[in-house]
Amino acid sequence: MTGPVPFTEVWRGPLPESVHTGHAAVCDAHGEIRHAWGDPGVQVLPRSSAKMIQALPLVESGAADAAGLTSEHLALACASHNGAPMHTGRVRQWLADLGLGDDDLRCGAHEAKDDTTFRAMIRAGETPGQVHNNCSGKHAGFLTLERHLGGGAEYIDIDHPVQRACLEAFEETTGEASPGHALDGCSAPNFVTTLHGMARAMARFAAARAGADARQDAARRLWQAMIAHPELVAGEGRACTELMRACGEPVALKTGAEGFFVAILPERGLGVALKIVDGATRGAECAVAAILVKLGALDPDHPATRRVMNAPIVNWRGLETGSIRPAPDFP
Repeated sequence: MTGPVPFTEVWRGPLPESVHTGHAAVCDAHGEIRHAWGDPGVQVLPRSSAKMIQALPLVESGAADAAGLTSEHLALACASHNGAPMHTGRVRQWLADLGLGDDDLRCGAHEAKDDTTFRAMIRAGETPGQVHNNCSGKHAGFLTLERHLGGGAEYIDIDHPVQRACLEAFEETTGEASPGHALDGCSAPNFVTTLHGMARAMARFAAARAGADARQDAARRLWQAMIAHPELVAGEGRACTELMRACGEPVALKTGAEGFFVAILPERGLGVALKIVDGATRGAECAVAAILVKLGALDPDHPATRRVMNAPIVNWRGLETGSIRPAPDFP
């Protein structure tokens, strides 16, 4: 076992003022590690980076097709969205098509992360609903699966058929028995695995072959939906959205809370998973961009890359004070 290694440095003038350390792994289609930094065996909670796995039962069970879901719905099922109208409007309609509403969600409400929407709601005196929760698309997917499998309204309970299906998909794709779970910010179970397990799962998404079986067909449909609708997966100005658009080949990207990030590279049959130990999003965004550059999927000089990797830090007067950059020996 090795400790975390420096991934991202935050410089001010001539000195590295902060250093974000982490663990990362790149797996191939056989689940073998191609590249690793730190300890790929470290146990992790992948948080929202697991949403594609949680959406597998929705598709492979036939629930998605029975409900007439499109690729936009599937992208939202994998999303941590900004709560902009393009997100909330689609989720509201999805729920309405099921004969359900905001009160049927179990994710809780929080303010829209989209700044324009947030300010407009304050001016209008509007209270955010559960559809504004960044996980509302995932929960609409859970409700769709519950409609198909049964089990009752409390679809987030660990023993509910929806969550049992999610655990089965999680353990099969990671190749590991999960030793336990915690509650995510949206109240759904989030299962524990190793970093290697998450990279293996993403590689299995990347290597999924059309027509091989229901799970591989589902995995392909999900990453294809993410790549087709990057703006629904996160939102304008977000690293997931901007880096997916910037990649020179199809790449599905998904952030998770507390410094987690994963990537699916279908043309290379590779999966990436990384964890920043101190939970810093800026460290994770820089690190995943650096890995994608190393793998040849991302141009280091693309403007979207430069916003998170080798990005200038500017103070309130517009003066450049430093930069966020990969550590010298990473990746």
